Amino acid sequence: MINVNFVYLGLLINLLGGISYIRDTIIGKIQPNRVSWGLWGLGVMIAFAAEIKQGVGIQSLATFMVGFTPLLIFFASFLNKKAYWKLTKFDAICGLLSLAGITLWLITKNANIAILFSIFADLMAGVPTLVKSYKFPESENWVEFASSFISVGIAMLTLKQFGFAFIAFPAYIFCYDLAAFVLIKLKFGKIIGNAFKRKNTVS
Repeated sequence: MINVNFVYLGLLINLLGGISYIRDTIIGKIQPNRVSWGLWGLGVMIAFAAEIKQGVGIQSLATFMVGFTPLLIFFASFLNKKAYWKLTKFDAICGLLSLAGITLWLITKNANIAILFSIFADLMAGVPTLVKSYKFPESENWVEFASSFISVGIAMLTLKQFGFAFIAFPAYIFCYDLAAFVLIKLKFGKIIGNAFKRKNTVS
């Protein structure tokens, strides 16, 4: 385990990634999915509150930043018409499922169950962005996701306890952001699509 003060380094890295995404959103270089970013902010703040209730401590600041940045990105997407991403029925369904997860959190008094529901809500909110990252990686910014999984990874390395309340949400965020980074930076969807096209051409 590393010193707990490394959490602050992780927060700085996350902040820099968030600034990069917000900048690209404001200038219209990328088009964030508002369902994802709006509900991410709400859902992660729920996880943050649950972690505080469970006594997670300073490491919960990493979770807070993971939620605060999406809220800033959500509002930034309204500052430039070029940052608009047309929402689909699929996005709406995912959004409703995410809200259902948030609602389930609101009616439970168990903090661990709240974290589980917040993970579900966050994932449902994030599916549209994963799909978009797969199909249109150029509409996203890989720096934000890279900085996020690095920040969360640092936070996990500072943990001295590994109960569900301490590790569940950070581990999920790490895996999600790593997947998004791979899809955007490596253009994995484009690679697969081109491979299928070549295969069909040969056939």
